[in-house]
Amino acid sequence: MVGLKYSTIVVFVMAVVVVIMMDHTAQAQVCSTQLGNLNVCAPFVVPGASVPHPTSECCVALGALNHDCICNTMRIASQLPSLCNIPAVPCAAN
Repeated sequence: MVGLKYSTIVVFVMAVVVVIMMDHTAQAQVCSTQLGNLNVCAPFVVPGASVPHPTSECCVALGALNHDCICNTMRIASQLPSLCNIPAVPCAAN
Protein backbone atom coordinates (compact mmCIF):
# COMPACT_ATOMS: atom_id res chain seq x y z
CA MET A 1 0.00 0.00 0.00
CA VAL A 2 2.81 2.44 0.88
CA GLY A 3 4.57 1.51 -2.38
CA LEU A 4 1.46 2.54 -4.30
CA LYS A 5 1.29 5.88 -2.49
CA TYR A 6 5.01 6.45 -3.10
CA SER A 7 4.49 5.66 -6.79
CA THR A 8 1.62 8.13 -6.91
CA ILE A 9 3.81 10.88 -5.46
CA VAL A 10 6.62 10.10 -7.89
CA VAL A 11 4.21 10.18 -10.84
CA PHE A 12 2.75 13.47 -9.60
CA VAL A 13 6.16 15.08 -9.20
CA MET A 14 7.21 13.89 -12.64
CA ALA A 15 3.98 15.26 -14.18
CA VAL A 16 4.66 18.65 -12.61
CA VAL A 17 8.22 18.52 -13.89
CA VAL A 18 6.96 17.90 -17.44
CA VAL A 19 4.65 20.92 -17.24
CA ILE A 20 7.47 23.12 -15.98
CA MET A 21 9.81 21.88 -18.71
CA MET A 22 7.31 22.91 -21.37
CA ASP A 23 7.25 26.48 -20.00
CA HIS A 24 10.94 27.13 -19.39
CA THR A 25 13.21 24.47 -20.83
CA ALA A 26 16.59 25.60 -19.48
CA GLN A 27 15.27 26.66 -16.09
CA ALA A 28 13.04 23.59 -15.92
CA GLN A 29 15.99 21.25 -16.34
CA VAL A 30 17.52 22.66 -13.17
CA CYS A 31 14.15 22.67 -11.44
CA SER A 32 13.34 19.09 -12.46
CA THR A 33 16.66 17.92 -11.05
CA GLN A 34 15.96 19.75 -7.81
CA LEU A 35 12.44 18.29 -7.62
CA GLY A 36 13.78 14.83 -8.41
CA ASN A 37 16.14 15.18 -5.47
CA LEU A 38 13.08 15.49 -3.23
CA ASN A 39 12.33 11.79 -3.72
CA VAL A 40 14.41 11.22 -0.57
CA CYS A 41 11.57 12.99 1.30
CA ALA A 42 8.94 10.43 0.23
CA PRO A 43 9.23 8.29 3.39
CA PHE A 44 8.22 11.37 5.40
CA VAL A 45 5.53 12.91 3.18
CA VAL A 46 3.61 9.79 2.14
CA PRO A 47 0.38 9.62 4.18
CA GLY A 48 0.68 6.93 6.83
CA ALA A 49 4.48 6.92 6.69
CA SER A 50 6.19 5.68 9.81
CA VAL A 51 9.01 8.23 9.58
CA PRO A 52 8.12 11.00 12.08
CA HIS A 53 10.73 13.52 10.91
CA PRO A 54 12.40 14.28 7.58
CA THR A 55 15.90 12.89 7.14
CA SER A 56 18.91 15.15 6.82
CA GLU A 57 19.06 14.20 3.11
CA CYS A 58 15.47 15.43 2.69
CA CYS A 59 16.26 18.70 4.46
CA VAL A 60 19.34 19.24 2.29
CA ALA A 61 17.31 18.57 -0.90
CA LEU A 62 14.57 20.93 0.26
CA GLY A 63 17.09 23.60 1.19
CA ALA A 64 18.68 23.37 -2.26
CA LEU A 65 15.39 24.10 -4.04
CA ASN A 66 15.24 27.39 -5.89
CA HIS A 67 12.34 29.44 -4.48
CA ASP A 68 10.90 30.07 -7.96
CA CYS A 69 11.05 26.36 -8.68
CA ILE A 70 9.05 25.33 -5.61
CA CYS A 71 6.59 28.23 -5.90
CA ASN A 72 5.92 27.56 -9.59
CA THR A 73 5.56 23.86 -8.88
CA MET A 74 3.02 24.50 -6.13
CA ARG A 75 1.14 26.97 -8.34
CA ILE A 76 0.98 24.51 -11.23
CA ALA A 77 0.07 21.61 -8.95
CA SER A 78 -2.83 23.60 -7.50
CA GLN A 79 -4.13 24.23 -11.04
CA LEU A 80 -3.97 20.60 -12.15
CA PRO A 81 -7.48 19.55 -11.03
CA SER A 82 -9.17 22.37 -12.94
CA LEU A 83 -6.96 21.81 -15.98
CA CYS A 84 -7.96 18.14 -15.93
CA ASN A 85 -11.64 19.01 -15.47
CA ILE A 86 -11.90 17.32 -12.10
CA PRO A 87 -13.05 18.79 -8.79
CA ALA A 88 -10.55 20.71 -6.70
CA VAL A 89 -8.85 18.73 -3.95
CA PRO A 90 -9.81 20.13 -0.55
CA CYS A 91 -7.19 19.69 2.12
CA ALA A 92 -7.88 19.82 5.84
CA ALA A 93 -5.23 21.09 8.22
CA ASN A 94 -4.30 18.49 10.80
